[in-house]
Amino acid sequence: MTDADDAQRWILEKTPTLSAQTVPVADALGRALAAEVVAERTLPPWDNSAMDGYAVRSADVSGAPVTLKVVETVYAGQMPKRAIGPGEATRVMTGAPLPPGADAVVMQEKTRALDDGARVEIHEAVTAGTFVRPKGGDARQGAVLLPLGTPIGIPEAALLYAQGIGEVPVPRRPKVALLSTGDELCRYDEAPGDRIVDTNAPALALAVKRAGGEPTILGIARDDPAEVRALFERTRGFDLVLSSAGVSVGERDFVRDALEALGVQVHFWKVAIKPGKPLLFGTLGSALYFGLPGNPASSLVTFEVFVLPALRRMLGHQQALTPRVPGRVAVAQHKPAGLTHFLRATVEVRDGALWAKPLPTQLSGSLRSTTRATHLMVFPKDATRLEPGDPVELIPVSWAA
Repeated sequence: MTDADDAQRWILEKTPTLSAQTVPVADALGRALAAEVVAERTLPPWDNSAMDGYAVRSADVSGAPVTLKVVETVYAGQMPKRAIGPGEATRVMTGAPLPPGADAVVMQEKTRALDDGARVEIHEAVTAGTFVRPKGGDARQGAVLLPLGTPIGIPEAALLYAQGIGEVPVPRRPKVALLSTGDELCRYDEAPGDRIVDTNAPALALAVKRAGGEPTILGIARDDPAEVRALFERTRGFDLVLSSAGVSVGERDFVRDALEALGVQVHFWKVAIKPGKPLLFGTLGSALYFGLPGNPASSLVTFEVFVLPALRRMLGHQQALTPRVPGRVAVAQHKPAGLTHFLRATVEVRDGALWAKPLPTQLSGSLRSTTRATHLMVFPKDATRLEPGDPVELIPVSWAA
């Protein structure tokens, strides 16, 4: 069986970043820049105040308390009409440009207005730059604003909008085909009778969409080699294909044979993990093929650990793997050596640390356990026991609300 870390590495080595397209910033969320973006504006365009208070020359207030003459009041959206000289101050509001001559701001709470505001008593000495947002602090015209490969999140979008930039180059969204196999399955909108509802395809489609892909559900293939092959024939032209079930060693597990008949090169089949050991990965040209387990919890876990990083790489993310965060074990765990376990867990913060508590059931068929899980707790393959307080790695799950 393939080691989990090796499987992740091989998948990412085979995963291409997709071709670029220019899209509105709002549609670029979740994708990474396909080219660097250069600032078109200097922001802020001038030194401005970070506080309501008084713009001063720091040298004038070094011996505070001192009294200064107030020469002007400037609000955000206004420009100062005069510079300040020795012994002078300008009353400024948050965001207001500093007048020439000023190099610091004294917050209003550290002052007292005199003579109906004509003078101000400064109660605190400040140094140059205090409560000043410097010109060009966010961006300088002509400098790189966001480098190649930067994932576009909400703050990056705001930075682009501040520049007047409405479109950016990013990889196109991956087209993802989803299909399920099994005589026992029916769609959720069908009367099940003696069958069970296929939750994998619609749930994985939601996961793909949240990750930034464009999912298409192709349907359910019965346990017949010809029908499985026919459904896989319809996957040509997609960037990534997700099938669920039919990848184990049962008499009616036809997925691997169907993929090889299609021309897919299978790079590994079976990974040393629980849940999700019967996991297949292959390629056909630049397209990726994943055969996920049929049990619903297994399919979600393997999507999280192996498929999600591939989607991120397709979207241009240089850091494709979900960063693991340190935690501690809340409840003792034990298992045989040999498989890496990804335990569905909840966490709580105690003493400045994340304490992970695996959910009572880790059954592969238990969907309910996934609804409460916020993290996967990594139980290393060679470890057999984890005691309360032991350090452990945690993977935040993308499916959590």
